[in-house]
Amino acid sequence: MVLRPPGEQLIAAMRTLVIDAPGRFSYGQREIPAPADGEVLLRVRRLGFCGTDLNTFRGGNPLVTFPRIPGHEIAATIEAVTPGVPAAFTVGQAVTLLPYTTCGACSSCRAGRTNACRHNQTLGVQQDGAFTEFLVTRWQNLIAPRALDFAGLALVEPLAVGFHAAARGRVTAADTVLVFGCGMIGLGAIAGSAFHRGATVIAVDVEDEKLAVARLAGATHVINSRTEDLPARVQELTDGHGPAVAIEAVGLPATFTACVDLVAFAGRVVYIGYAKAPVSYETKYFVMKELDLLGSRNATRDDFTDVVTLLESGRYPLPATITRTVPFAESGEALAAWAANPGAITKIHVEL
Repeated sequence: MVLRPPGEQLIAAMRTLVIDAPGRFSYGQREIPAPADGEVLLRVRRLGFCGTDLNTFRGGNPLVTFPRIPGHEIAATIEAVTPGVPAAFTVGQAVTLLPYTTCGACSSCRAGRTNACRHNQTLGVQQDGAFTEFLVTRWQNLIAPRALDFAGLALVEPLAVGFHAAARGRVTAADTVLVFGCGMIGLGAIAGSAFHRGATVIAVDVEDEKLAVARLAGATHVINSRTEDLPARVQELTDGHGPAVAIEAVGLPATFTACVDLVAFAGRVVYIGYAKAPVSYETKYFVMKELDLLGSRNATRDDFTDVVTLLESGRYPLPATITRTVPFAESGEALAAWAANPGAITKIHVEL
């Protein structure tokens, strides 16, 4: 398939970024994919590196086989449509997309929780992702906001993962929510709890710069757990009760157990991250506090829609979230630099 976009040179192949093995990347070329009926061809405009991509590059993602093209935080424009695609989707339209698959037959899908499909194949994880110039997807995966630029579109998916955790925790305006981790997913949980659901949020991290962004994202209180007495400060801020909801977005055994230790009696604990080492609990708290322990995976279309509404409102601190923006030709080097100093980065965006 050969394309000639308006005002641009003839394109017969597309560039790719490939993670060849832990700690190794390369740039390559592939043929531009051809969409089948009911699919659209997307021209990728902006991409975000996810923490999943970082874990893949560092060799810590058990769901990935190598080589792998990363990427599922996508801003794109529709390059071509096919028969069966609704007329609402038109060439040139700016979109993002749900990067997950659903089988429709497993217990999660039958229960309507397709985000947790047993056989899910997320772009950039179980299948090659979006670090290419063109991408084919089913029209049903598309989301076409009216008023978001490419930077906003590429932030919808990671924020939606945090929004989903707030939904899983049944967060309400009456709740105080403790969020561990102020990376991109944690910021989504903060914004989803505070801006979208009206809760009071206490954000916890070990980097003051990230805590400053957390305040902009809706946190009422912030705690640097490296320099402050975390349990004492949480007790002080909750009048000795603990938070109604604790959300873990770090993936460390210490933060997994801290959620259970610090959450209020009859509270809800939501785990987004997963620890890379075994976690030992004082299990009596499960029973004494009668806790709800909840996992949170990916996000739903409703979560995406809620994030779009927030971003279109202008309340979310989008510029403060994006640490670096680099051209595609420097994307591999940017990923390697993030791997060397992960605490310094909230979000890297790549422009094509």
